[in-house]
Amino acid sequence: MSDLIEVVLVDDQQLVRSGFRMILEAEPDITITGEAENGEAGLDLIRRVNPHVVLLDIEMPRMDGIEVTAALGALPEPPRVVVLTTFERDDYVFRALRNGASGFLLKSSPPEQLVEAVRVVAAGESLLAPSVTRRMIEAFASGEGTPPTPDPALDRLTDREREVLALMAQGLSNTEIAERLVVGEATVKTHVSNTLTKLGVRDRVQAVVWAFTNGAT
Repeated sequence: MSDLIEVVLVDDQQLVRSGFRMILEAEPDITITGEAENGEAGLDLIRRVNPHVVLLDIEMPRMDGIEVTAALGALPEPPRVVVLTTFERDDYVFRALRNGASGFLLKSSPPEQLVEAVRVVAAGESLLAPSVTRRMIEAFASGEGTPPTPDPALDRLTDREREVLALMAQGLSNTEIAERLVVGEATVKTHVSNTLTKLGVRDRVQAVVWAFTNGAT
C-alpha cells in the first residue's frame, strides 16, 4: 500500500459526503479518490479506482450498501469496507458483516472516530464496536440469531485457539485477551493469526461472525 490511504465515499447525501471529505482530507495520510451517490455508481467507481477503503452508506437507491459489499467481495483484491448508517440496527450489522464488511460506523460518530476507523481497517484490522458485539452475543444467546451450525474447521483449532476465538467474540482486544490469559500480547497475535488461517476468514470481524454462526462463543 502506498503512503496515502485512498478512500472512496459512497452515500446518497451530498452533505454527508462533503463533510466526510473535509474531515478526512485534513489528515496527511488520507486522500479521497472518488465519490458516488448510489450503490450502482459506487460499485463502478470502486472497480475503476481500486481504493484501499470504502465508506459505504447502508440505505441507498440502486443497490444498497449490503448488496455492494457482497459484490465487492467477488473482486480479486476487494477493498476494506466500513458501512455507515444513521441507526445502529442489528439486522444491518449482521448482514453487512456476513457480506464481508470490515467495520460498522454510525454517521453521528465524532470526526476522530471516523479518521481512526479508516486507519484501522486500512491497516488490515477490523472495527467492531463493543456495543455491537454485546448485542450479537445477546441475540444469539436468546435464540434470535441464526441457529449455530457446527463447522468441521472448529476441530482444527487448538484448545487455546478456541479460547482466544471465544474472547474475540466477546469484543476483547489483543491486549485484553493477553491480560485475561496471562500471556504476552505477541503470543495472542500468533494465536489470532493461526485461528484466522485455520478458519479461512479474512479478519477479526469475520472470525467473530464465524464464531457466532458455528456456536464457538
